[in-house]
Amino acid sequence: MPWCRPEATDKLVRDFIRTGSTVSNKEQTFCTQNCSRNKMMKNWAVVGGIAAAVAAGVYVLWGPITERKKRKKGMVPGLLNLGNTCFMNSLLQGLAACPSFIGWLEEFTGQRDMAHNEFDKEPKLSKTLLQLLKALSSHDPGEDDVLDAGCLLDALRLHRWQISSFEEQDAHELFHVLTSSLEEERDRLPRVTHLFDMQSLESPPESSEKNMSCRSRGPLHPISSPWKTQHPFHGRLTSNMVCKRCEQQSPVRYDSFDSLSLSIPSAPWGRPVTLDHCLQHFISSETIKEVECENCTKIQAGNTLNGQVVESQRTTFIKQLKLGKLPQCLCIHLQRLTWSNEGTPIKRQEHVQFTEYLSMDYYKHCVSSQGSQELVWPPKAVRVDSKADSRDKKPSNGTDTEHCNNNKPLSNGACPTVFFHSPALSPQFSLNHDFSSSTYLFRLTAILVHHGDMHSGHFVTYRRCPPSPRGPSPFSTQWLWVSDDSVRRASLQEALSSNAYLLFYERVRRPSFKPE
Repeated sequence: MPWCRPEATDKLVRDFIRTGSTVSNKEQTFCTQNCSRNKMMKNWAVVGGIAAAVAAGVYVLWGPITERKKRKKGMVPGLLNLGNTCFMNSLLQGLAACPSFIGWLEEFTGQRDMAHNEFDKEPKLSKTLLQLLKALSSHDPGEDDVLDAGCLLDALRLHRWQISSFEEQDAHELFHVLTSSLEEERDRLPRVTHLFDMQSLESPPESSEKNMSCRSRGPLHPISSPWKTQHPFHGRLTSNMVCKRCEQQSPVRYDSFDSLSLSIPSAPWGRPVTLDHCLQHFISSETIKEVECENCTKIQAGNTLNGQVVESQRTTFIKQLKLGKLPQCLCIHLQRLTWSNEGTPIKRQEHVQFTEYLSMDYYKHCVSSQGSQELVWPPKAVRVDSKADSRDKKPSNGTDTEHCNNNKPLSNGACPTVFFHSPALSPQFSLNHDFSSSTYLFRLTAILVHHGDMHSGHFVTYRRCPPSPRGPSPFSTQWLWVSDDSVRRASLQEALSSNAYLLFYERVRRPSFKPE
């Protein structure tokens, strides 16, 4: 067969050997290229690892680049959101705008340090809170533009408060957690003056110490202790009850409060809801039926012949709340939670008008000069003339010794402050209100606003800038809008136009001033 010839066989062998050598050369070239590619990939991996290690070291030593920005003068640092901690950040910004509360914390921590007890060796909530508030209220620009407030949650855990930073929380509830925890620290202080506190031991007792009375007939014995100072948000409510049949009034009852929770009444026809409407609704009288009246029982027994046993007389009483002691810092909580007919929670979104200055004279509990409580049935109509006679003022009850006047007109929130000096208004339609005669006058320092519904949302704060250390007033006229780590300038009109959830006011004692 032709394919079995030796010449053909030799040719096929030569072609096979030549082809094999070519294939081996190609395989050798491919292996060489593959090895060089592997070496290059290893080199890039080493370079990437070194770069990652350098970046991690820079982050650990100096922190993220955004935290190293220096804030502008007059601004305040923001607070880092640790998950869902906007409720805590907004509350801290609001408290940082209250200089009296910061001053009380400085005094309180100083008194506690002088006690030298074993409890002071643990981290304290008051010290942690003071450091945060001082950093948020400093006028000079500091090193950091964003602060971390996680240390406050750690301090609250020592008071058995487990607050998760990844759950929706309420700023008003956190406010009461802070005040109750501070009172717990205060109560654990020593009840007597320490022997090394020479300043307190050598100082004579104050002769002008104010007394608090539960009846108008006689005051209680004063409790003097420099270690038991109340925080500036502490106030007292009075509860008055009078019988409708015999008009006998029961002894006044005092209850403590840290904030006023005001429900929002229905809007008047064609008029917006104001802060005065909420306050009037809070102190409005209510009827309580089937209350045992001792005076009516005595009268009935006196009219009974032959010494017959008389049953206890139950009548209808009128109850009214008023403010017996106004705090230095006033926190007002507007209750925006309501319930539908189906029982589902709904947030009320309407705007409640409030002003920069708040007069509380009308809501202050007073006693007459004869010593009887000022609760008259039936209630008299409120006088709304703008010229209240100063001779109608009466001495106040409780721990305050100033006079109060409950006949002042209600103007808190009647119109925004922007209209106080509007040139477009005619002199016949002037909306100016004279606060110079007000005894219990407060000035707005911060506003907490909640955006969202009842299930989720976000808290932001309108607050005053830190005052200048050389300025005569402890309040700045500049306002800021703060949302976690975002801080920008705002106007007073923008702050007054917000849907407030918490309002922070501080009492001012100047006899005369001009609104902004």
